Amino acid sequence: MKIEDFMLPCPSKKFLGIECFGCGTQRAIVLVFEGKFSEAFHMFPAVYTLLLFFGFVALNFIDKKRNYSQVLIFLAIINSLIMVISYFYKHF
Repeated sequence: MKIEDFMLPCPSKKFLGIECFGCGTQRAIVLVFEGKFSEAFHMFPAVYTLLLFFGFVALNFIDKKRNYSQVLIFLAIINSLIMVISYFYKHF
């Protein structure tokens, strides 16, 4: 068995035939862990900011002494912008 056997299908793409803003996220994360960094970026350009965001979310739960809300908000905005821009670049 491979990790690809356990990936969730995108409901938007499956039922409507339209890719969502997050299509390719799972495959891009797998490509990052396989060391295929440029392929991961081409699959989903926001993969690195998304991983950084999740890293800071985990750090926020672990390190209670510091406040990471400013960093998390900044990363969420950057990640959202990259997702929207790459979506429109891919489809138009």
